[in-house]
Amino acid sequence: MFSNPFRRRDSNGERKRPTVLVKELSERDRRRMVKHFLALEPRDRLLRFGTMLPDEQVTAYVNGINFARDNVFGVYNRLFTLVAVGHLAFAPTEPDKNAVTEKEHVAEFGVSVGKAARGMGVGTKLFERAAIHCRNNDVDTLYMHCLSSNATMMHIAKKAGMEIHRDYGEADAYLKLPPANPTSVLQEALDEQFATLDYTLKANKRFASKWLHRLIGRKARQD
Repeated sequence: MFSNPFRRRDSNGERKRPTVLVKELSERDRRRMVKHFLALEPRDRLLRFGTMLPDEQVTAYVNGINFARDNVFGVYNRLFTLVAVGHLAFAPTEPDKNAVTEKEHVAEFGVSVGKAARGMGVGTKLFERAAIHCRNNDVDTLYMHCLSSNATMMHIAKKAGMEIHRDYGEADAYLKLPPANPTSVLQEALDEQFATLDYTLKANKRFASKWLHRLIGRKARQD
């Protein structure tokens, strides 16, 4: 069964937590991605990158993302502010007798969620979107690498049933994914359609608000 991301109540009629719509990001979102990462609190930046990157290196990381190769997903709030980012990076599978996959590529996922968006399942939604994208693109192994102290990532990993290996303060986790099926393909398409509609509405509202403020300001100067 596919799920409707706009559904507000569960099967028992109880009101669900706020809807989290995850949209695939593109080149036009790069500037807002920089703002998102630079706005992270120091500890959150440490947990996201595994080290305290200075602003210049954070900016270089975002500017270096290849949208034609990797997939980046984001969540915008009602004010059209990017509050969470998930980066799904693909790499060729390394030949190893202990390799957990025979597919040509594996994927690694990294996620960051702003303080104001915590506790709403945003990180989990980003992970689920990354996982279904992997399934639908013939990638059956999804990795996460983070500090062992990253409670949010550890929670996501355990909730997803990932196998976790800890070593010297760091943790590697991987999840074996089932193959794609018509339901997974349809679900991803619907998720992106709903998220794109939501994105467009918020962007238009933001543009109209800025235009109105400029108009009022111009009128006030004329008076």
